[in-house]
Amino acid sequence: MATIFTKIINGDIPSYKIAEDDEFYSFLDINPNAKGHTLVIPKKEVNKIFDLDEETYNGLMAFSYRVAKALEKSVPCKRVGMSVVGLEVPHVHVHLIPINIMDDMRFTKKEKLSHEEFVALAEKIAGNF
Repeated sequence: MATIFTKIINGDIPSYKIAEDDEFYSFLDINPNAKGHTLVIPKKEVNKIFDLDEETYNGLMAFSYRVAKALEKSVPCKRVGMSVVGLEVPHVHVHLIPINIMDDMRFTKKEKLSHEEFVALAEKIAGNF
């Protein structure tokens, strides 16, 4: 059965897309820790990051780097934090989170954005990709 992320990649579930290529897809987290919280995923459905083949892993990191650079240009922050946890969805995903304080990385505080704010933010980040 396809994961929720595979359904997003296939367009069965809508997302606030940032960027994609043949192997990777990035989109805004709909329950973000901070404004601009973005997920980067391989299109290949693999449960755990270290089960990826080395080429896909390196490609994921390179794609995440490009997304993080676009985030830095788009969202005021001290830095972009990266986390790979992956227990909630059995599909590899990298969290890129614009942070100003350590609590922004703790997955305890959530930012509320309207649909319009998500759309505008996704377009801004995508424009800097």
